[in-house]
Amino acid sequence: MSAAAASLQAAPAHEGGARRMLLTVCVMMATIMQALDTTIANVALPYMQGGLGTTQDQVNWVLTSYIVAAAIMTSPLGWMSARFGRKRLFIVCTAGFTLASMLCGAAQTIEQMVLFRLLQGVFGAALVPLSQSVMLDAYPVEQRGSAMAIWGMGVMLGPIMGPTLGGWLTETYSWRWVFFVNLPFGVLTVLGLSAIMEETKTNKSLTFDWLGFIALSVGIGSLQLMLDRGEQVGWFDSSEIVAELAIAIAGFYFFLSHAFTTPRPFIPIHIFRDRNFAVGVVFMFIVGIILLATMALVTPFIQNVLGYPVLTSGLLLGTRGIGTLIAMMVVGRLLRFVDARILVFLGLAASTWALWAMIGFSPNTSATHINVVNIVQGLGLGFVFVPLNTVAFATLPAELRTDGTALWTLIRNIGSSIGISIVIAELTSKTTQFHSQLVEHVTPFNDALNMPDVKSVMDWTSDAGRAMLDAIVTQQAAVIAYSNDFKLMMFISLSAFPLLLLIKKSARPQGKPDPSEAHVME
Repeated sequence: MSAAAASLQAAPAHEGGARRMLLTVCVMMATIMQALDTTIANVALPYMQGGLGTTQDQVNWVLTSYIVAAAIMTSPLGWMSARFGRKRLFIVCTAGFTLASMLCGAAQTIEQMVLFRLLQGVFGAALVPLSQSVMLDAYPVEQRGSAMAIWGMGVMLGPIMGPTLGGWLTETYSWRWVFFVNLPFGVLTVLGLSAIMEETKTNKSLTFDWLGFIALSVGIGSLQLMLDRGEQVGWFDSSEIVAELAIAIAGFYFFLSHAFTTPRPFIPIHIFRDRNFAVGVVFMFIVGIILLATMALVTPFIQNVLGYPVLTSGLLLGTRGIGTLIAMMVVGRLLRFVDARILVFLGLAASTWALWAMIGFSPNTSATHINVVNIVQGLGLGFVFVPLNTVAFATLPAELRTDGTALWTLIRNIGSSIGISIVIAELTSKTTQFHSQLVEHVTPFNDALNMPDVKSVMDWTSDAGRAMLDAIVTQQAAVIAYSNDFKLMMFISLSAFPLLLLIKKSARPQGKPDPSEAHVME
């Protein structure tokens, strides 16, 4: 038991209850702050694009840089917590996250924004796992279920509140306030943790596999940079892309060779001997692609194609989070009676149907239809997450669970960042391609353009008429490009179904921790 938990239990009941409540408030502010920043920036991306004078594919670096940095920095958290103390690490990460948020809000160029979002991801990676471990230590065993329910609600508030709050702040003030809003919560959290939280014991003799960690970080970073920059510089016609690919391959090669030869790699290779966990990791990579890449597509579609204001688009995007929350509340009870693989199948089927429905999105799509599709996709993702976690960690040895959770989060975030890069690159290139194809049919000999009804609205022989015609062609090209991207996402979702056949049915081992606690950072 940690020093914090011991001190709370040793205190008088009323004092312990008061301190525990204040500690819970501080911890939940950090959790909600980090969960919000995963989605709050999505709805403001078109406004950032204009404010920073950048392109659509470049502005999505704001999302991918944060995700990649948070994914990479998840791995050493256990070592840093044990080496420097949980309280010290929590305070430093909260303060750093708050400062990075202020810098993001003050950024004047896309380069500055990406750099500050990287810093935000580095410091923000620790907030959710640290908050969970603090909550578990602060409450006695019989109250940990309630503590995790409170913590889970805080985590789920991010996908629900993020787009809506981001839309309101952007419309009422400016897109910079989606970052400035963190300041009061960050300051209060730092002050509260400094005054209330007890420090845990430290172990300065612990070692960490820094060589393997750096090699994997270089490989992931180079791969992500290649995916983000490829469309802009012409992919493999550019020496930059070739160099980034070579560095990525070298980083992954060194990481794997080091992991197989060193006695204590930071990700033990034998963790993949558990078939359910190995299959679950691949499954989670695919789910990670769907998770945020879909939102990265739907956001500009709602604002740029449908023309909805930013607040309305935020409300529409938030409905997916509501669906996920409902599913996660229901699926925990269903797991007692239904095979987890069946629930994963139902969730994946719902997500796939939602992506199929998105293929038919057009300028005439109603807000009601978007809400229904988003809620169904949210329900599907909720039905996938909880059972998949249960199956993947149920048979994993207890001593490997900390490594397993770090790898689980890493793979999910890498899937999300790669998915965003791929779909935005495809959207950019396909829009240009379809625009060229449609323009080929815009000729004086096209009977559709010479119809009286069309001529009464648009005289394409005038400058104004040609501008209007070009806008129509561009919109139609974008709609077709979005449709192709959603179709690609649907096929990726379909590719996960065969993995269900590889998952073994497994009962929860007796006497072992509940797999739902697998995400606790020891």
